[in-house]
Amino acid sequence: MPHQIDLTPLAPHGGGPIWQFALGRTRLTAFARGIQEEGGQLLALWGADDRHLGGTFTLHTAYLSVLGLIWAKTPLEAHAPSYPDIAHIFPQAGRMQRATRDLLGLIAENADDTRKWLRHAVWSDGQFPLRRDFELAQPEAADAYPFVRVEGQGVHEIPVGPIHAGVIEPGHFRFSVIGDRVLRMETRLGYTHKGIEKRFEGLDVSSGARLAGRVCGDSHSAFTWAFCMAVETALETTPPPRAQWLRALFLEIERLINHLGDLGYLGNDVALGFGFNQFWRIKETWLRACREWFGHRYLFDCIVPGGVARDLTASAAAEVVRLVRETREQVRPLIELYEEHAGVQDRFTGTGIVTPALAARLGLTGLAGRASSQAWDARVQFPWPPYQELDVQMALERSGDVAARARVRAAETLESLRLLKTIAESLPPGPLVRALPTSARVCEALGWVEGWRGPVIVHVRLQADGRLDRVHPHDPSWQNWPLLELAVLGNIVPDFPLINKSFNLSYSGADL
Repeated sequence: MPHQIDLTPLAPHGGGPIWQFALGRTRLTAFARGIQEEGGQLLALWGADDRHLGGTFTLHTAYLSVLGLIWAKTPLEAHAPSYPDIAHIFPQAGRMQRATRDLLGLIAENADDTRKWLRHAVWSDGQFPLRRDFELAQPEAADAYPFVRVEGQGVHEIPVGPIHAGVIEPGHFRFSVIGDRVLRMETRLGYTHKGIEKRFEGLDVSSGARLAGRVCGDSHSAFTWAFCMAVETALETTPPPRAQWLRALFLEIERLINHLGDLGYLGNDVALGFGFNQFWRIKETWLRACREWFGHRYLFDCIVPGGVARDLTASAAAEVVRLVRETREQVRPLIELYEEHAGVQDRFTGTGIVTPALAARLGLTGLAGRASSQAWDARVQFPWPPYQELDVQMALERSGDVAARARVRAAETLESLRLLKTIAESLPPGPLVRALPTSARVCEALGWVEGWRGPVIVHVRLQADGRLDRVHPHDPSWQNWPLLELAVLGNIVPDFPLINKSFNLSYSGADL
């Protein structure tokens, strides 16, 4: 551990190993560099206005290390909150620092890129929505974002979005090209800003869990579980064993249906309509089964603080096992088709490459990272209940192209099917929920779950009356969006949708 810092472990109330400590701003750079030199990564950076609690402002950073998740809290001066830039150590910090400046006015000193990130024309420069004394005033008249211009003979720009033909989430992509080759691609997000972090303030924990689940709809179970894990850790309570196993069931179903959908879309993007139809037919079967078993196609609100709201009956458990067997028999030939189809492999192989070295340098995480030889999966290295008993097998590829990301999805699809069968056959008896105690003091904790995209982190601080004071949900798309911009370089513009889909990053999850 860098500089022999004394770390305090959070009591493991249903979560993995999380360590916390206070880190002075003068030691922030050295500590970040120490984490990097030991092979760790920055997972999240966010801020908080603590002045109403008698404090100042606080910069929070969360690092992935061989010990688990290390959570550092750095107090900043109230009148001029600033901290040393760490984007020159962890480049993935750049946009998080810019967003923290937009939302709270915390300044990264000597940062190379000081452009706004989330602020469009909704609030003005000098206003900070996550400060407690924020009052919305007349916003700027226009939004002028300084894209980086690429100039030279034969270079021209192709602006795409923010509204897309496929009615997906909004995002702007600015291509600089020669012919149909991409020289540079720059992304502008922030079109889905909803004020979610502000909305958490003052909610009770049950309402907070529902809101956390709506940060990113396709990762509902991951965000809700991470939120509930943080609340339960802060209140020093552990959900019943059956609830923990059911949460894992929900999380693996979520991983399965997202991977099935993405494998279908990848086929669709290379004109293999058969693959699209078959993967989506199987996905639809699971969605309908979820509605029958748990009352919602996407498992909304099945996880609640203290446990779960939905049980799995014995007959439904038998149906899960049957559907797992049926799905495995149907998916394996489709995976073989993708691997043997000359047209598919011609488009997948060598397209959108992120080398392992680049992935390590820029912090590519989750399934996209594992496709570039970044061997991190919290279910494997830092398993939390019930994953200690499930022996999850990590999918790992090295080539870092669209083909590798498809193979990781395929392998994780089959692994999730194995896990679902094991969970359905091994559910322990017992209650579904445990009442949460009261704290009567301000308390806080982190929740950390390996969602289908990658690590999902939620920071929760509770007021003394039990209501939410500060919540920050962090989606792994924060780290991976910049890698998409590099993966597309040198490729032809028509391959961008395929490369983009192979990452399938969240717009909403990284724009709260």
